Amino acid sequence: MSEEKTESSEKVKVYSTPSCPWCVKAKEYLKEKNVEYEDIDVAEDEKARNAMIEKSGQMSVPVLDVHGTIIVGFDQDAIDKALGGDGSSELKQAA
Repeated sequence: MSEEKTESSEKVKVYSTPSCPWCVKAKEYLKEKNVEYEDIDVAEDEKARNAMIEKSGQMSVPVLDVHGTIIVGFDQDAIDKALGGDGSSELKQAA
């Protein structure tokens, strides 16, 4: 039997800080699309911050982990692509 990954099988992770306006926009966008996500405050959580840097190679936020696709910044097209299952495990840099 093969394992199928569905949208709801794994929460999207949003690495963010409370003072980041683009983090707020990214989380609002996910809410609009009814996507469950885990909000990870990297200002308070050093372990999570280190994990974010390891995944993205960046210290800037937001960083989204959408089913293994890492997206740096708020990039609607990249988020939509990753949610649609078309994304691969690669780094997407927002303009």
